[in-house]
Amino acid sequence: MEQFSSWLGLDILDRPYHNLFPSKNVPWFELVTAFVILVVIYTILTHTVLVDEDELPMSFTVPVPEQCSPEWKGELLEDPGIKMSGYNAIQCYCPANGMLLGQVNPATPDGIDRAIARAKEAQVDWAKTTWAQRRKVLKTMLKYILYNQETIATVACLDSGKTKIDASFGEILVTAEKLKWTIQNGEKALRPERRPTNFLMMYKRNEVRWEPLGVVAACLSGTMLLLHTQGLARWLSKISQFHNLIGPIISTLFTGSAIVVKASERTAWSSQYFTSIARASLAACGHSPQLVQSIVCWPPTANHLTSHPDISHITFIGSRPVAYSVCASAAKSLTPVCVELGGKDPAIILDDVKNLAKVTSILMRGVFQSAGQNCIGIERIIALPTIYPQLVSLLEARIRILRLGSALEDPEVDVGAMVSADSFSRLETLIDEAVAQGARLLVGGKRYEHPKYPKGHYFSPTLLVDVVSSMRIAQEECFAPICLLFRAESVSSAISLANSTEYALGASVFGSSNKDIDIIVSRVKAGMVSVNDFAVYYAVQLPFGGVGGSGYGRFAGEEGLRSICNTKSVCRDRWAGSTAIPGAVDYPIKNAEKAWEVCKGVVGLGYAERWSERLAALWGIIRNS
Repeated sequence: MEQFSSWLGLDILDRPYHNLFPSKNVPWFELVTAFVILVVIYTILTHTVLVDEDELPMSFTVPVPEQCSPEWKGELLEDPGIKMSGYNAIQCYCPANGMLLGQVNPATPDGIDRAIARAKEAQVDWAKTTWAQRRKVLKTMLKYILYNQETIATVACLDSGKTKIDASFGEILVTAEKLKWTIQNGEKALRPERRPTNFLMMYKRNEVRWEPLGVVAACLSGTMLLLHTQGLARWLSKISQFHNLIGPIISTLFTGSAIVVKASERTAWSSQYFTSIARASLAACGHSPQLVQSIVCWPPTANHLTSHPDISHITFIGSRPVAYSVCASAAKSLTPVCVELGGKDPAIILDDVKNLAKVTSILMRGVFQSAGQNCIGIERIIALPTIYPQLVSLLEARIRILRLGSALEDPEVDVGAMVSADSFSRLETLIDEAVAQGARLLVGGKRYEHPKYPKGHYFSPTLLVDVVSSMRIAQEECFAPICLLFRAESVSSAISLANSTEYALGASVFGSSNKDIDIIVSRVKAGMVSVNDFAVYYAVQLPFGGVGGSGYGRFAGEEGLRSICNTKSVCRDRWAGSTAIPGAVDYPIKNAEKAWEVCKGVVGLGYAERWSERLAALWGIIRNS
């Protein structure tokens, strides 16, 4: 045993403290070896002893779209767009190169009715499943995702124009985390919870339960922008088509409900494949795939879904103008809505930042991931005066050399395409206005005509500095690869700048002073804040959502899981037959004066501050009973 301990490196535990880590002879090899062996042992135990055999994930296959093949070449569209003249079908194409992916027939009101009916019928049995059965489905889904990352990323890239790295961070990683969190914590979050009682009700036992709602819906906004020319809905949901679609499915299935997902028209092609993963996971575990329904429809039809009486809850991700329509429609059937409307997220850079180059790397990822089409992307960088000029230099040098293109065809690409060119004129106008008002344009500022992909939708990575809050570009969500830099004279002015828009989704703060950081965290208007990082709350399943113009309600985490359940309060006797109505207040009332004295006594007994007062109240009850 001593030899085994020595071999593991664990004999260091028996060494004198002052010899434990001698300055020149730290036993790194033994420590690393011991750590690796412990990890292997834990892994073996986890997969053989600690795992319930009934929850082991199943294997299944889903047909891989032919467009994912490296040899595939689609028809190059002359004028790429989702609408086709004379046809009702949705035209799907790759924004990076303009190649046709296929066509999808939009749902009709009758089709929506049938989808909801199928989900409603399947949910009856699903609501009776155990936590273990639901976990098995999620584990099966996670297993498929882990073994098919390449295909999932390729599908996401084809339908959105993003890079594979962006697809990994923004689609696969966060979806895997949501699955893992729900598998490990979902039952604890939804298990009946005991609640405290009071003196008068000491004979009662109280609990709160979270039960299935039935059929819920998730609406990922698309070309409803046609109804609202100032809206951003046309492309808001595009950034996370896999995660935004699968995320609500994960939560809904674990609560015991069924779901109808309305995907964006611009993700119609990929949503078919992504939905099939969830449906196949259910089928592989012996459950009805009808629990998950996916539809795509044109704007005039969407109201039929959002006002449907059989929908118990709606999660909407999109723009503010479209949210008004969704909420008004849902109000017809009094359906609750969780609304996530994007943001104008600030990142505050304090003067005491220790490693500005490291912070710059985080800012670059926050601004340019998925070509800036990220609802929690960094839209405003607010730097204090000492650090400001250094940050300008670092950002300019790095933004200037960013490479645009199709990541599936060119491996050395930093920034992919945008999902649509519809916003380009608006973006160019915002930039021109800001320059005319005193901002300095150091890089980019206009659409990019790619020599290799002339039909692709590219906007030049842009750096605009000396921006002030009165400029329109400082107030409107850009949702593009545009880096805006503001100068703040103090911590207070930085907070004022951060709070100067109608949005309040996420925020970041970078610095070393815990005092200043805590002040900013407490005073900035936001639903989520990352300290010395960007959007990490998204990767650990904290409640996700904003306030003000960024919406209301939360999804993700314990709060999000419970929000799509029927919260049921249950109060019961601790002992059989312990509840009885006092005779003086039992109907029909025999003596109103005595009944009133009993009522006053009950209130005094339960809530008087001094025990003498409580005893007097008790005597009043006895005397008048």
